[in-house]
Amino acid sequence: MENQTEMSEFILLGLTNVQELHSSILASMLGNGAIMAMVMAEPRLHTPMYFFLGNLSCLDIFYSTVTVPKMLAGFISGYQTISFTDCLAQLHFFHFLGSSEVILLAVMAYDRYVAICNPLRYMLVMNPQVCLFLAAATWTTGFLHALMHTVMTSQLHFCSRKRVHHFFCDIKPLLSLACSSTRLNLSLLNIVTGTIALTPFIITLLSYLYIISFLFLTVQSWEGRRKAFSTCTSHLTVVALLYVPVLFNYMPHSVGGSSEREMIITLIYTIVTPVLNPLIYTLRNQEVKSALRKALGRKLLPGKK
Repeated sequence: MENQTEMSEFILLGLTNVQELHSSILASMLGNGAIMAMVMAEPRLHTPMYFFLGNLSCLDIFYSTVTVPKMLAGFISGYQTISFTDCLAQLHFFHFLGSSEVILLAVMAYDRYVAICNPLRYMLVMNPQVCLFLAAATWTTGFLHALMHTVMTSQLHFCSRKRVHHFFCDIKPLLSLACSSTRLNLSLLNIVTGTIALTPFIITLLSYLYIISFLFLTVQSWEGRRKAFSTCTSHLTVVALLYVPVLFNYMPHSVGGSSEREMIITLIYTIVTPVLNPLIYTLRNQEVKSALRKALGRKLLPGKK
């Protein structure tokens, strides 16, 4: 299955050169890897909030490796091809990790709701068993959702001209190449994927509506409101960076060839967002910054206690 040859020029125009693509995936792996290491090594970060943040960083590391390495290999070799099996694997892991991240952000919003609106019962409600269950349910749901699309796409018959009008194997560009009926595939895309995207979005929205209502109706001081809501700003920023482009790309019912606009939008949440997430959580979170300074201090001064 051959990717359209014009894609290399388009991507290079958007990201300047191959070095920037390489730097983006390296930055994502280093940034998210540093957060995972801090969450595991620093006892102060052994809380539900940072447990889920570690899961988010793990997802972002894998997410950025689904599409970028194949693009880099194509740019270097000058030959943008992919086998049908590899194409299905890329489709599966892209939607596995993407849908898992969407669900995880809703879980993180619920965690903030419990922490702010019901602080006395927080550690009882979000106990280790519940956190492990929510994390396992997130990854399992994402895997089964992606498996459904992978199996359904593998059953299609494709025309002789197998040129994917995208920079990776996504569902909509693949369906446009099929010679057999895609009605069931489209129904699953609209209903199941729409539910996977909208349900966590509604949960996130309701969580923050309850948080805002609680802060304005219960907390009297502006300083108290500011401190409480400051724990949510990083999460809200990440939610906006992911949901806005995802809903923009997958809510329309059209399944024609991807336009340059759609590809630019896809680049945002496949490459840019995984790079920005660790920066957002590091710059906006005092506990993470403190843990990072402590870790760097131990590294630079290994004999210091």
